[in-house]
Amino acid sequence: MRAKTTLILPFVLLLGACAQDGNDPVARGKQVYLTECTACHNSDPTKDGPVGPAVKGSSLKLLEARILRASYPPGYSPKRNTALMPPLPKVATKISDLAAFLR
Repeated sequence: MRAKTTLILPFVLLLGACAQDGNDPVARGKQVYLTECTACHNSDPTKDGPVGPAVKGSSLKLLEARILRASYPPGYSPKRNTALMPPLPKVATKISDLAAFLR
């Protein structure tokens, strides 16, 4: 019986940790970033990627402009003068989580 408990307990703890991540905007934002952004941006958002610049600290307004319209907010000076990033409408509902992770 003890062997079953030893095997089950870590599984239950892992499930609990996963369930908590579902309520954590930073954890959800990290998943969005790793899934949608790291093809161009570095997996470490404090570093430049192969195509996109470091994005740590990006504001919600900047993320909305870049992700929804592939533009910049009024008065923003881009880190790079490129227009490579396309709009990413599938990320639209997750922008606030992404902003929480990048804060």
